[in-house]
Amino acid sequence: MISKKVSAVLISLLLVAASASLYAVEKPFVQGLYTEVPGQKFRFDGKTVEVIEFLSFYCHQCYSFERSIPVIRGNFPKKIRWRIIPIYWGKGSPKPGEAYLLAEEAGKGEEMKKALFHAKMVRRQDIGDIGVLENIGLKLGLGFDFSRRLRAGDKAAEVKKGMEMAKAYNVTETPTLVIAGNVMTSPDAVNHNLDALRENVILIIKSILKSSESR
Repeated sequence: MISKKVSAVLISLLLVAASASLYAVEKPFVQGLYTEVPGQKFRFDGKTVEVIEFLSFYCHQCYSFERSIPVIRGNFPKKIRWRIIPIYWGKGSPKPGEAYLLAEEAGKGEEMKKALFHAKMVRRQDIGDIGVLENIGLKLGLGFDFSRRLRAGDKAAEVKKGMEMAKAYNVTETPTLVIAGNVMTSPDAVNHNLDALRENVILIIKSILKSSESR
């Protein structure tokens, strides 16, 4: 038989758990220009905000937006989890996305992202070419295993899953950012002004984090 003291403790724990659960899903007033992703729930644990970035390594806007990401993250140290979903459009190749995911797994995702953009936008290389990607991997110190897995298509299914996710979220341009589960914004929301997009993202995240401070 459970004592009254133990019962009271259990009830208290259940109330705390219920409160935490409610807090994690309750959506505050979010400022900024955005749309809500249909069928997706707002997610915020009161501490860190997840940002999912759909990008293409063939995309000039994504390349230009790169300089804004350190600014956004710098406004919220240790309060953002930034996740990249590589996709491609039209005649683009899935291989750059596969190369990025392999490098990310090896702890060199950021280096690969910069190298892919540099190869495409600055050096005008065909980043869908396996040889080009292998050379990039070699320069990053990824070695033979990277080349073997890239040729074998080890990350092909993951890139395909990202493409399906982009379709489900109705992503129509890159970069598109999904913040806290269902708050979606993109260059189209701010008339394709990437500086304005940076400020818009900062405003959205700031309003979400502020909601936890006021509780």
